Amino acid sequence: TKQKKRHMGDTKHFCPVSLKEHFVLHPGLHEHAAKYKEKIYYFSTSEYRDKFLKSPEEYAPPLRVCLLGVHGAGKTTCARQIAEKLGIFHIQFEEYLQELILPKTKKKIGPHVDEEHEEDDNKIPVLSKELEASSQTMTKTETEKNK
Repeated sequence: TKQKKRHMGDTKHFCPVSLKEHFVLHPGLHEHAAKYKEKIYYFSTSEYRDKFLKSPEEYAPPLRVCLLGVHGAGKTTCARQIAEKLGIFHIQFEEYLQELILPKTKKKIGPHVDEEHEEDDNKIPVLSKELEASSQTMTKTETEKNK
């Protein structure tokens, strides 16, 4: 079976005007549908459809971009550049979540908070062990080449 393409922020078959103005999900009707930017929107009344068509950017779901990647890959840097170029705002979700949690818990929460302290304690010995191992490997290779 063919799956439908799902759009982020999609209101599905709910009226976007009713949602924006009254914070209520009213089912949209096929007879009050309109197309905007290659997408079909459904409205609960013909008046809401006309209102949408007069200023669709006010009611259409906003553009949302989600960047995923490993720690240190440059997601935040890329996101800020994309946001600036597109004229949209950037949300650093983890920082935003910490801002919401901190006043209630009086401390930061999450796996990265615990890892930060462990990394600080173990960083120097781990690095020196890695360097020591690689220098021994290089010394063995150089010795074999010299023979």
